[in-house]
Amino acid sequence: MQTIIAKFKIAPGKESDAEAAMKKMASDVESNETGAVAYIFHRNLKDPAEITVYEIYKDEAAAATHAGSEHMGAFRAHFAGTFDATTVKIDRMERVAGFNRGG
Repeated sequence: MQTIIAKFKIAPGKESDAEAAMKKMASDVESNETGAVAYIFHRNLKDPAEITVYEIYKDEAAAATHAGSEHMGAFRAHFAGTFDATTVKIDRMERVAGFNRGG
């Protein structure tokens, strides 16, 4: 399993555009990437502009497929006008222990 945690902030005044982009991206990943186990956008309750994306892929190849996908390219192109690129932080992780009940 390959886990990726991405964090970034929504640009001021772009909240509705950001929400639409995140919903489309999640739908595209679910529909087109069988190697994506989980792909979930979260909004920080203390700072609603801060977004965390929790991604789990079945393996490194599935993560690479995601990175090179057409919908990821479209999301990146849309990113600069909707999100604050200076706030991006991406961590790649290896699962050590734990479980996921789904939902």
